[in-house]
Amino acid sequence: MLSSKITDIFFDLDHTLWDFDANSELAFEAILTKQHPAIEITAFIEKYIPINQACWKLYQYDKITHAELRYNRLKHTFDALEYFVSDAQIESMANDYIQLLPENNRLFDGTIEVLEYLEKKYKLHIITNGFADVQYKKINNSNIAGFFKTITNSEMAGVKKPNPFIFEYALNQAQANKENSVMIGDCLEADVQGALNAGLEAIFFNDKKIKVEQDIKQITHLLELKKYL
Repeated sequence: MLSSKITDIFFDLDHTLWDFDANSELAFEAILTKQHPAIEITAFIEKYIPINQACWKLYQYDKITHAELRYNRLKHTFDALEYFVSDAQIESMANDYIQLLPENNRLFDGTIEVLEYLEKKYKLHIITNGFADVQYKKINNSNIAGFFKTITNSEMAGVKKPNPFIFEYALNQAQANKENSVMIGDCLEADVQGALNAGLEAIFFNDKKIKVEQDIKQITHLLELKKYL
């Protein structure tokens, strides 16, 4: 069980509260229908998801830049589909995607209910590796901004999860103690191990139901947080 002294809860945003995959697919469907109607959306998404995840992992550890992330994830997807696009087309599509993505606002099932439940007993916060302007739009457009006392992003902190400094930065922003704080997120490496290494408790949002070590606290649905908090 968690410590009974928890006062502050830190959430990841994408893939934890905000349904990135569903919202991303809606954005790409609008773009491809208009710009590349020959491409079937399901085939595109099937290639894009693992490529995007791989690019984000490189970005997380500063092995590629923000600009390279935006370019590579699209270029490599089109290459996998054996479909030629120019660099200018990729740049245009990347810009359109960033504009359209936060306009969609699908949340994971139980998000609002669990936030309403938790805010009565704890102070709630967000720590995200996502780009600041896009993340704020996602939070505002999905009507969850009011639940959070602080929102920390990697641009503010100057480092990304799992670097311990982003957790320290977030704790300072929240005026919280690590001994009284828990991190909840979908990434074992960035959210769970990162938080544990920084001295916080952690809960893994394991909606994909992957096998994990028994000592890792986990949930497969957000409402299961009620059994911990």
